[in-house]
Amino acid sequence: MTPVVRWLALGAGGLAVAAALALGLLFYVFGAPGPSPAPALVVVPKGAGVSAIGDLMVRHGIVRSTLVFGAGVRITGNVGALRAGEYQIPARSSARAVMEILRSGKTYVRRLTTPEGTTTAQVVNLVTAAYGLVGEIGTTPAEGALLPNTYHYSWGDRRRDMIAGMERVMTETVASLWRERAEGLPIRTPREAVILASIVEKETGKPEERALIASVFYNRLRLGMALQSDPTVAYGRAVAAENPERVLGRPLTRKDLETPDPFNTYLNRGLPPQPICNPGRAALLAVLHPAPTDALYFVADGSGGHVFAKTLDEHNRNVVRWRLLRDGRQPAPAAP
Repeated sequence: MTPVVRWLALGAGGLAVAAALALGLLFYVFGAPGPSPAPALVVVPKGAGVSAIGDLMVRHGIVRSTLVFGAGVRITGNVGALRAGEYQIPARSSARAVMEILRSGKTYVRRLTTPEGTTTAQVVNLVTAAYGLVGEIGTTPAEGALLPNTYHYSWGDRRRDMIAGMERVMTETVASLWRERAEGLPIRTPREAVILASIVEKETGKPEERALIASVFYNRLRLGMALQSDPTVAYGRAVAAENPERVLGRPLTRKDLETPDPFNTYLNRGLPPQPICNPGRAALLAVLHPAPTDALYFVADGSGGHVFAKTLDEHNRNVVRWRLLRDGRQPAPAAP
């Protein structure tokens, strides 16, 4: 072997060793813990290349070097495997771990809760304000068409699809519960069940009272009595005032109760023309399986619930007690 060949061989060997050391160092740094002291949420936009993703991770303090991140992704053959979306990156994640998370496509799952008893306008506002959802809602659904629940979504999902999912779940829930309803109910259609459930939903916040209140309203319907539900009057007054969320926002007055309105169940017998909110599954179940009771009246008991009565005389005594409690006076002893 001539001296020149020997030097060339030594040089090539040195380069190979250097390359191996460099590659080893790269993989060491690529797999080393990152600088982020806490988990971080990062949105990887559609169409972002490896370098752009590396820059994004550096800006969020997740990886130290765009160069190391990009080189690691390229050497491991994952250039086209990183997926767009919103990801939660654990604290101290290495550049390799970040790559694997983006390869998995397991995006961060967000949650949107629509409380029981919210109006459709309120639900639309919640969906409109939900971070990560995109696009317009389109046509606003009817009152009572959306099932209150906790819904899951990912960044980039469409608002229109979220609303459509709420409608679909309500339709399926009502249909399922309607098939299993108790016999002899004085309502004819699933829509009437939703209307009554919306009233029950607004009348009480106590789960154990829903079926009792449903029974009171059924007893009144059977006797041809007016439902006399304050929440229906409040909804009608909010509609008349063109409140965008269909919420009155003030106490009812005697004038409200005496004002003719399609939702005034003091002046009109039977159910109002439509639901007054979106009832939850529990309220629907209570309406379709009411408690066995002869009660025709109920009034607040001063502790967040209600006291029920079969006769008007008994109810009037309960009303007196409630007014004394409301006004801060000592209530009279309960009748035996």
